[in-house]
Amino acid sequence: MKTTLDLPDHLVRQVKQRALQQGRTLKELVAEYIRQGLHGGTTPSAPAASDGVMVDSAGLPVFRCERASERPGIDLATALQLEQQGLELEDLRRAGLPA
Repeated sequence: MKTTLDLPDHLVRQVKQRALQQGRTLKELVAEYIRQGLHGGTTPSAPAASDGVMVDSAGLPVFRCERASERPGIDLATALQLEQQGLELEDLRRAGLPA
């Protein structure tokens, strides 16, 4: 079922970022959050620490590396630009247009 929700921009950005980090769609993640809320707020299972991924107190993934990366990190503006490009590609695919 389709519905329209008027949510705060910062909240939508956080959910979009988390969906991107988890490799999931916004629809999947929002549906999971609603189910969790309806069932008393159970939290999703966190990845095993042995996978090199941990979840911080905000529920965001933290990747642990054995050695320092040789590649420099990316800044926030670049990360947001990459996210926007991914969302645009997803929109094109859903509309049946060439990406």
